[in-house]
Amino acid sequence: MAKIDIWATEPREIVEGFNGRFVHTERTTHVYWDISPGLPLPEHSHPHEQIVNMLEGTFEIVVAGTPHVLNAGDVLVIAPNVPHSGVAHTPCKILDVFSPVREEYR
Repeated sequence: MAKIDIWATEPREIVEGFNGRFVHTERTTHVYWDISPGLPLPEHSHPHEQIVNMLEGTFEIVVAGTPHVLNAGDVLVIAPNVPHSGVAHTPCKILDVFSPVREEYR
């Protein structure tokens, strides 16, 4: 396995204000997000388990209708196929880990 300087990789904007840097393994996708405040993440779901790791900032995520305000150091696990949406209250850095691999992010 090669060492990766994630912050030196080129980000891709997946949704307006959500810029991700991607690492894929055989079984997981890791996305390091830089998120602008005030821009909505529309409700969606996917067949992947998602582990949200808050690195910086404050992000409000609504999972199956229940809101959660996440701050640096918080972790939230979202089960597969559960609808979720959100918005950053401040600039945020989030590490999302998905299993299995998010092929559409390759």
